[in-house]
Amino acid sequence: MIPLKALLSRLRTRKFLFLILVFSILSLFLYTSALGNLVSEWSLLERLPGFPSGTLWSKSTCSPQEYAEGRWVWRPYYKRPGPLSRSSAADIAAASNSTGEPSAKMQKNEDILDFARFGGCASSREFWWNFAVDKKEQWDRLPGAVEWEWVPGGRCSANEGLREWKAEDVVRDLVEGGGWFLIGDSITEGHFFSLSCLLYPHVLATPDYTNLTSFDRAWPQHLYLNPASPLLHHDSTIRITKPQAGLKNARKKLRLPPNFDIEKTPLVTFRRNDLLYSKEELEAMHKELHPEFYKANETFKLFGDQAVWTFPPSEYLSETFLAPSSHYRTLVFNTAGHWTTDLFAGYTKGPAEEEENLEEKKEGDPVFGYDGLLKFFEEAMERWAQKVQVAVDSAAAQQQDSSSGRPYPPPTAGAGGREEAGVRMRPWTAVVRPYLPGHEDCHDHRSAWQEIVPFNWNWWNWGEIWRYNQVFENLLSPSDGKAKKYKNVHYLPIDRPGRLRPDANL
Repeated sequence: MIPLKALLSRLRTRKFLFLILVFSILSLFLYTSALGNLVSEWSLLERLPGFPSGTLWSKSTCSPQEYAEGRWVWRPYYKRPGPLSRSSAADIAAASNSTGEPSAKMQKNEDILDFARFGGCASSREFWWNFAVDKKEQWDRLPGAVEWEWVPGGRCSANEGLREWKAEDVVRDLVEGGGWFLIGDSITEGHFFSLSCLLYPHVLATPDYTNLTSFDRAWPQHLYLNPASPLLHHDSTIRITKPQAGLKNARKKLRLPPNFDIEKTPLVTFRRNDLLYSKEELEAMHKELHPEFYKANETFKLFGDQAVWTFPPSEYLSETFLAPSSHYRTLVFNTAGHWTTDLFAGYTKGPAEEEENLEEKKEGDPVFGYDGLLKFFEEAMERWAQKVQVAVDSAAAQQQDSSSGRPYPPPTAGAGGREEAGVRMRPWTAVVRPYLPGHEDCHDHRSAWQEIVPFNWNWWNWGEIWRYNQVFENLLSPSDGKAKKYKNVHYLPIDRPGRLRPDANL
């Protein structure tokens, strides 16, 4: 294993406060839980849990773009009953007339749980560090950093535009509709930690980091249904209260899919994967696509010595996400933060390359810097999307009805969608999140922005992140009236709320 200090040196400068990740998870749930019946736009108005399963996926009244067009409004933490409670228009208007001054002072680490309206968190991974309270000199930022509420734009702001976040509903969705498999770097790991708080106490997290003397970032992390959850009765029947359905004290039995084992079936899994491919795969791909680098320099090396955690798609697709025994239905991933000219050191511009760039470039010459690296990124991600779609199609074709031998999915279910024992599983879906860069001088900020402020220094590849995100948007969006090329791989452009929160960085 690599020494801990070396592992954290870069990560600590880029980690996000849990607040941004919490709102990203809300968006992911609202959209991914309704991806099963996409025609030309995203679906948000899925049924409330407890309603007939035939209306599980409905047509959208709210797009990701509209959601991201909203604004941050100040809202005292004690006015929110839950971490993602939605305020009424009157509440927001009243808050806008207040001073916006912090309503309390941080006295101890545990205060953050009250400020964030969390009862606790299942994950023990770098617990206080994830909450940004491990350094007392930064306590003056709280509770201010959690006293903001995202008000979506467009149709998303209407009552019928978005579902209310309820942990019990999410547990039902993960159990009955299928789990989430999260692939990415430390930013995605933060999403996993936030989920462990949002779903507490209904989930347990592994591994338990409290007594470890060492660890490896490559270890998978899981969330399981908690046998001690208030939703679990003595007869092993799980029931979820549905007051929002207007049925006082009514309960609806949670239907477990066949072969679902509370102790062995993860609801959510995170795997650290910075590049989506193994280094060996990327090296071979680069030699195939860009022989000009190796012709110009026989000793050319694509990678430098920087640490990276990554493994091949075959390991997380066919062997995990799409494995016959897996419960996962949604693959959520992001990448870009580690596609830097520090890691891909072969693209670094040396003195010779800088001088050559001042001269007229000839066709077929190597292109260094981020222009060249982004070209390779685009090529690699197109192959990745193809690989995911082919794997999903193959798995769906092989999926058989065990009782009659009929091939799945049925024509109306989509890739891998099926109904077993009265439980309708979602089709397999991959969701690409835009990558979020950090904020310069983040420790100096104490409030949200209304507009995104340009970078001054462009640390790492932060100033180029929008170009990486554009690659995915171009690749995965319909164009010129044509159908999507990769029907089960979707881009979710909801990064603007995070870009507007410099005060929520570490």
